[in-house]
Amino acid sequence: MNYHKYMKLRIIAKIVSVILIISFVSCSKNSSTNSNINGAYYSKTTGWKYNVRRNTGWKYDKRAADAYGLGNSFKTEAPIGMVAIPGGSYVIGERNDYLTSQYNSKRRRITVSPFYMDQYEIRNIDWHEYVNWVKTVYVNVAPELVDRVRPHIKGEELSFNDPFLSNYLTHPVFNNYPVVGVTWEQAVDYCAWRTDRVNELALIKNGQLTWPDYKNIRKQINADSIAYNYVFSTQKYLIQETYIPPFGKKPIKDFDGNPRKANLDDGIMLADYRLPTEAEWEYAAYGISSDEGNVNRKGAYPWTGKKSEKKRKGSANSNYIRGRGDLYGNPGRYNDRPNFTVPVGANKPNEFGLYNMAGNVNEWVLDVYRTLTFQDAPDNNPFRGNVYRTPIIEGTSETGQRLYKVDKFGRIATEVKKGDDLRNFKDGDAESQLQISLANPGLVRRDTLDITDILRPEINDKARVYKGGSWKDRAYWLNPSTRRYLEQDKSSSDIGFRCAMSMVGNSIKSKSK
Repeated sequence: MNYHKYMKLRIIAKIVSVILIISFVSCSKNSSTNSNINGAYYSKTTGWKYNVRRNTGWKYDKRAADAYGLGNSFKTEAPIGMVAIPGGSYVIGERNDYLTSQYNSKRRRITVSPFYMDQYEIRNIDWHEYVNWVKTVYVNVAPELVDRVRPHIKGEELSFNDPFLSNYLTHPVFNNYPVVGVTWEQAVDYCAWRTDRVNELALIKNGQLTWPDYKNIRKQINADSIAYNYVFSTQKYLIQETYIPPFGKKPIKDFDGNPRKANLDDGIMLADYRLPTEAEWEYAAYGISSDEGNVNRKGAYPWTGKKSEKKRKGSANSNYIRGRGDLYGNPGRYNDRPNFTVPVGANKPNEFGLYNMAGNVNEWVLDVYRTLTFQDAPDNNPFRGNVYRTPIIEGTSETGQRLYKVDKFGRIATEVKKGDDLRNFKDGDAESQLQISLANPGLVRRDTLDITDILRPEINDKARVYKGGSWKDRAYWLNPSTRRYLEQDKSSSDIGFRCAMSMVGNSIKSKSK
């Protein structure tokens, strides 16, 4: 064999080797961590390609995690104003030695899933934005809806409250103070409104929707027409097929080139804002970090973490009553200055970066109050208050599409069907009312076992938990495990709230600063 033939054979052999290596690597990727075949992702269970017009036209977002977690994980940013709270296990319940403590928060280990929580309490300026939106849309056609969102502060009978009552909710100097005088129902409505406004803006910025024309809305004379045609609602946008708001400049298109509404799997819209559950709120308030453990930690307040104690040295920890008649504290370094609320960013944050989780104002949580819920709830995400709501179908369109009823706020109206109200689960039935006592083998009523709760008023399904202590509470109530209740349609000058959101995907950073 001459030299030239030998060299040609070597070159051919190298080329064949490279081709085989490339083929092997490509096959390895396709069969394991990468579902990409010539740029078209495919199903690992059926073999059908995604993002191909000749198929169903369903689009697979390569940012989303695949069914086995082998693809690229879809990562989300914490919603504006919120902090990512990592999930974990902790001991819920009382962490004090008060002899007068109530028998309604016994210690118990539970697990809480990751979630987001507002860094600050909802402020007066945040509520003004809400009221202004409702006035802009409904003041001419449904003034009762404007009245429905107004807070109400009632002063104490034997106290000079005029400056507080007249100025707190209106004067701009109080813009960054926590809103008070809102009922649990109003707080829940605000969460729903915030969900819609945040998702509406996300769709606008994505080019999916046009900006709302409020000038035109103010000219409308029919409240029902405004609610259905002009008010964006996340749920209405997702399930009401006949509701198609004007598309923006860069709408998402199907494989036929026609603009279509966004879906949740497009990754544009956020999950619903809501009130935190009691378990979430308590977990977030303690701000437990893994380096200090969560079994034997004896700190009774949100500022008792190692980092927090260092930051707070030489300053007031919270805004509360120090003793009878002492709302300020002594003049000087340890004076907390106000004799009612303070701005939401006052004092130092806890380990999770949350401000005023003790003192300033109490905060509504999602749960219905029951004395012994801690005995009945499961270990994972305990919560009493599940009421599953079903959208109300009014009929069908000419093309056979379902038509859902829309309420006055432009949202899908819902109803609670038989068996879907679980607020009284294991509470009030024969099993929960009876318990065998070792001292007395006979059957006794379980709700009489708490001797500190005998004189409580009648508890009903509208009794909602609030936590955290306030500017007019003693230190006992600043312990995150303490719990009180108020009916959901009542308000107080010492109760506000902050929002939470279930975490979907993995959070990579916060926008809360």
